[in-house]
Amino acid sequence: MRKKWMRVVFRQRVFVIAILLLQIFFLIFLIGSTSRVHQILSWTLNVISIVVALYIVGKREKSAYKLTWIFIILMFPIFGGLLYILFYTQSNPGKIRKLRNIIRESEEACRPLFLLPGDALPHLERSRDACLPQVRYLQNTAGFPVYRHTATEYYPSGETYFAGLVEALEKAEKFIFMEFFIMSQGQMMNAVISILEKKAREGLDVRIMYDDLGCFLSLPPRYKQHLEHRGIQCHIFNPFRPIVSSLQNNRDHRKIVAIDGKTAFTGGINLADEYINAVEKYGHWKDSGIKIEGEAAWSLTLIFLQMWNLGKVYDPSDYQAFYPWAESACTVVSDGYVQPYADNPRDRENVGEHVYIQIINNAKEYVYINTPYLVVDENLLSALTLSAKSGVDVRIITPHRWDKWIVAVTSRSYYRQLINAGIKVYEYSSGFNHSKTFVSDDQVATVGTTNLDFRSLYLHFECGVLIYKSRTVKKVKEDFLATLPRCRQITLADCSRNAMQSLAQDVLRLVAPLM
Repeated sequence: MRKKWMRVVFRQRVFVIAILLLQIFFLIFLIGSTSRVHQILSWTLNVISIVVALYIVGKREKSAYKLTWIFIILMFPIFGGLLYILFYTQSNPGKIRKLRNIIRESEEACRPLFLLPGDALPHLERSRDACLPQVRYLQNTAGFPVYRHTATEYYPSGETYFAGLVEALEKAEKFIFMEFFIMSQGQMMNAVISILEKKAREGLDVRIMYDDLGCFLSLPPRYKQHLEHRGIQCHIFNPFRPIVSSLQNNRDHRKIVAIDGKTAFTGGINLADEYINAVEKYGHWKDSGIKIEGEAAWSLTLIFLQMWNLGKVYDPSDYQAFYPWAESACTVVSDGYVQPYADNPRDRENVGEHVYIQIINNAKEYVYINTPYLVVDENLLSALTLSAKSGVDVRIITPHRWDKWIVAVTSRSYYRQLINAGIKVYEYSSGFNHSKTFVSDDQVATVGTTNLDFRSLYLHFECGVLIYKSRTVKKVKEDFLATLPRCRQITLADCSRNAMQSLAQDVLRLVAPLM
């Protein structure tokens, strides 16, 4: 049976890729023709490229993206402008504007619902803590409140996360909402789906959402119907289409499990066996996750519901039916302050990037960072180097074995600049480090889904949990320090490169926003 659906998946995916390649080859053939039509077309396309370049310069967009597209137009003066136009016009600007408006209206309508457990910000205001600017930004601007009455548990590996997840799923009483970027059949996913099927038979509201591109080769094409036949509601996010479109860049990279509105999970861990080291893909897989119980779990529940209904006209007041403390207050004992947050690429508020930059800028003693990718723009690069030059102990762990070699080469192009600024860079010698954590000064930490690369920071839907003054902050720090003995520190000698390597890395850094 598995071989049969693998053949079906393969044929479907090959067809989609073939259609994409056919579009590209047709454009190249059209432009490469030697007829008089070609000469007229070439002049026309050159003029278009100039107009497009001027348009790009005036756009409200990250400078890195502007520079990348202008570089492409310079390299391919005939083809570049046309490619840009096709890339964005096939995205249906009207649909994008409508989607942006729906997201904004949904966020505005849901703001009061996030505060149903109460407003904890005044408690922090009275203490005048150093974290106040960050808390205010996330609550007042991004719309994600800070909560008390929340317990947190940090998982330093996929294996511990999986054990905690299974235990919590078994205890579900009303609903289970799950959202993942990657799902792949195997030990981990099969165990989770088995529990979901059982809970659906018991009458619980069970929903699962996954990204179509993330599961492009890992799930059969009719898996949605397979789940729905078993009582599990399913939504496929942003179905992949065989067209060159910027909408295909906006993937759902979040990992959320919300149970009864009282318990929630997030972190870097997807539903696939490599995340729990049941299979070896790139050596030992190092990852992390977090469980929150209490008021803050309601926030991740709302974030899921907003995503589930994305693009639909939906009354946010219906979300209140899922609120778990309508009749009795939450009795979970506070363990510091917890602030879940989310990021979406269809507004101009780069929440994930701002969370990271504020942690770096507010650090007085240290900032320890886990990231699988290190492809950053000038904002983050400047914040990291300035912090290190100001005497803060900045350390970063990246993988030694990578899943994408081109991203690895690009990431390593930043090493020299970081090390020269005083930052300690390590590579996880045992395999692939997929963990995404920041921790600073024993006061603040974040665990989530956002990588330090352009896709996560600016193109994907992401989420995370910010923790202040909690025992979990030290757990995140201890995990980082416990990982260091399994890492190799990178030196300037390791960064030596010849002229060709330097040129290749410079070009890769230039086109990094498109990776």
